[in-house]
Amino acid sequence: MPKFLVKWLVTAAAILATPHLVSGVYIDGLGTALAVAAVLALLNLLVRPILIFITLPLTVVSLGFFLLVINAVIFKWAGSLVMGVAVDSFSAAFLASLWVSVVSWVCNLSLSRESGKYRVHVSRSNRGRVIDLNSDGEGNWR
Repeated sequence: MPKFLVKWLVTAAAILATPHLVSGVYIDGLGTALAVAAVLALLNLLVRPILIFITLPLTVVSLGFFLLVINAVIFKWAGSLVMGVAVDSFSAAFLASLWVSVVSWVCNLSLSRESGKYRVHVSRSNRGRVIDLNSDGEGNWR
């Protein structure tokens, strides 16, 4: 299964779980969650970089914490674009975007490895050797 499809499904599952964790967010069902995940992906691809650029001084002064506000704005905006989603307040959007961001981050971490391949760099004196270790996914190294 392609990585983008797995990321989309995991994000949709996180969005579907959001109303159970954050009061003030309502999602009608799985189809709505899939639509919100797609809209979030598009907004994060197209709008988020522009918002980050515009608010760069504020982001630098806040040591990057203003990015959480941008995530909340994008989540609330995505909720307003998709029918069947209701986000009552900014605080609900903030908590929901934090939840979805953490789940997406964990998903990206788990998918970032190449299929069981690790590269270890060993250096002695001035000569360096690279040793490739392959894992079969069950902890066995070959």
